Amino acid sequence: HLPISISTVVAMSNLEQSYPPSAGSFSPQAREQLVPVLKFLSQTNTPIFVNIYPYFAYVSDPINIKLDYAIFNNKHVAFQDGLMKYTNLFDAIFDAFVWAMKKEGVMDLPMVVSETGWPSHGNGEMTTRYIASTYNRNFVKHVESGAGTPKRPNSSIEGYLFSTFNENQKPEGTEQNFGLYYPTNMKPIYKMF
Repeated sequence: HLPISISTVVAMSNLEQSYPPSAGSFSPQAREQLVPVLKFLSQTNTPIFVNIYPYFAYVSDPINIKLDYAIFNNKHVAFQDGLMKYTNLFDAIFDAFVWAMKKEGVMDLPMVVSETGWPSHGNGEMTTRYIASTYNRNFVKHVESGAGTPKRPNSSIEGYLFSTFNENQKPEGTEQNFGLYYPTNMKPIYKMF
């Protein structure tokens, strides 16, 4: 018996449906391949690592998804799903995954946000330094608050910003621009706090 936990990282593309969060469900392929992994992790009480990027949801539907909702700047309830009230897109995405797990009989599996962030360049006005710094700063505040999400209230979130550096070896555009620092001179791309 090794004293090392084993887990895996999954993307939100495993969700066939994510809106409203209570309708969250896995795609047929995810049900076949991911659900057995989730059940195993649940038995060992080992967290699943999830990548949550509100940026990609926002750019796929900027007409219906408001920027303030996507970057934690919204202060009022944007929509209600049953008794759960949502003020930001991150919580809605997180909870859709929780609901999908519940529908597969996986309850209370810890989730760690292994990646989240917002690119600072590469897609016009949707990717400015201001927007990226606002999203990242607000994500940190959200984690520090310990408030959790509407589906898991008062259950603090463990999460990591992606990425430390911009990456010039990735395809041009947003993929190169999720970093907090320039890799060549360690200068911050924008001020976080």
